[in-house]
Amino acid sequence: MEPDIEPWDRFRDWLHCICVVTFDLELGQALEVIYPGDAILSNTEKINICYLAFPDSNSSNARDTNFHFRIRRAISDVRDCQKSFVDKSPTSLPFDTHYLYGFVHFRQCKDPTIHRGYYQKSIVLMSVLPLFSLFYSVTARIAEHFFESGEAAIEAACHHIDTWQQPHAGRTIELPLLGTLISCRLPAACDLPYEFRLDGHVELSDDDSQRLVRPDFTTSIVQHVHHLPLLWELVLLGEPLLIVAPTPSITSALVQSIVGLLSPLRIVNDFRPYFTIHDSEFREYSSKSRSPPRVILGVTNPFFIKALDHWPHILKVAEQGAEIGGDDMKKPKKTWSSSRTLDTPAGLYTQYKPFLSKDKSLAKKLLRSGNSLEVQHNILQRHFLELTHSFMIPMERYLSSLMPLKKEMSPFKGIPSTRPFSMDDFLATLETNGGPSLTCGTKGDWQGLYRRFITCSNFGGWLSMRSRDVNAQLKTHYVEALCSADFCSQTLATKHNVEIVDLVLRIRERIIECPPDTEIRRNLVRQVVKILSNVDDDLKQLLMSNCSLREILA
Repeated sequence: MEPDIEPWDRFRDWLHCICVVTFDLELGQALEVIYPGDAILSNTEKINICYLAFPDSNSSNARDTNFHFRIRRAISDVRDCQKSFVDKSPTSLPFDTHYLYGFVHFRQCKDPTIHRGYYQKSIVLMSVLPLFSLFYSVTARIAEHFFESGEAAIEAACHHIDTWQQPHAGRTIELPLLGTLISCRLPAACDLPYEFRLDGHVELSDDDSQRLVRPDFTTSIVQHVHHLPLLWELVLLGEPLLIVAPTPSITSALVQSIVGLLSPLRIVNDFRPYFTIHDSEFREYSSKSRSPPRVILGVTNPFFIKALDHWPHILKVAEQGAEIGGDDMKKPKKTWSSSRTLDTPAGLYTQYKPFLSKDKSLAKKLLRSGNSLEVQHNILQRHFLELTHSFMIPMERYLSSLMPLKKEMSPFKGIPSTRPFSMDDFLATLETNGGPSLTCGTKGDWQGLYRRFITCSNFGGWLSMRSRDVNAQLKTHYVEALCSADFCSQTLATKHNVEIVDLVLRIRERIIECPPDTEIRRNLVRQVVKILSNVDDDLKQLLMSNCSLREILA
């Protein structure tokens, strides 16, 4: 039988909370409701959510808007099922226990009964999981019912979500929500690169399929195709980047798309899909007494152009409906044409000199693709996936060469470790084996790009993650060596007692780490029994004086 589940336990496997944010004439943007009522949010988090739930610009348009943001958490806890899901998901999934995502459905419509003349309210879903396709759909569904039925709809949605099964990577699960059934297939690390989108595949039941709200992360980035290779380098090297766009929908989509250019490499630096001047970290990001933080910042308020005029790379997005293209948009501008005023023309402003030669093939493929977002998405994904793979292959090959050989492992020694990463030795392998240009065709100063990359935090994050993987692999090989070793009396007779004691203690540590009732654990226990049967009584008595070893053999 399934163990008793605490109220809201399943809900919290998916969401942290659901918020309703309204505009109060006296208070401004204010939290009206938080579900469930015991959800923990710090005062700073509440203030940030209030300001990020509304567009940061005045508009008289009556419309519904969907976008998302990302805030720093006060408490960085994570549930076991969430950790298990992320461990089995693609490495590029932008998950970080120190941050929460907010998925927003904002409604603004004329209302003569309100003094300001407009009804303004947002539904915000907060979650640590970056499942954009799913949560955009869920937010829109809840908002639709909320604006028809009031708070009862949110309460009902919370109870429905509290019945959902836990998130599982690579499995299609059905999630009931407010009269419809969401079929959701979450991504897995074993997926083929082009088989699923970054955050999975979502469908509603047949009668609601036309009402599915999908995030569009393609349209905004395609408009900047001529800048994408340079933007890829900036994100790879963890450079500060300010993106100024007309709406939160555009800026959040564009930031998330640019972050996705690095797939399958996970970005380590901070990024904010949507950010306002009221954010608690605005002062930190706008300070001119230190270097700009290595963050990708998406904003809509033109004030940022002057407040962050010390930032080295700024992408100003054209107003909706403005013509995109032409030589002025194709070439990055090294200086502002009019000293960073609020009406600065659209374009990419940077003095960065790319290491790689310009590749015009991507723009040509997109021009031939027509207007299909799916085709454009696939072209972009394939191009930058191949570029990032080509960049990482030499590093993966070099890292593998640092591992000790399997035949060098001895059960009478500890788990071997890899040799340290040496930049000079790695660059020497490029001359021997050839660089990324052999696999992706892009020419340029690859060695210079590697030298810069090895000094940035994205490299540190990759090396740390891969070192954990390598160490886990070495431990697995070591346990296999322990299980397959022949600890006969002749072998043990050639060893000092100290070596045998160390051997038994190392096997004991591996046994303690093994789950109960597994074949590996039983094999290791048998090896200890065999060792004890092939040593003299004095040594056996010494070994059995260890309490935990006696418990294991009991």
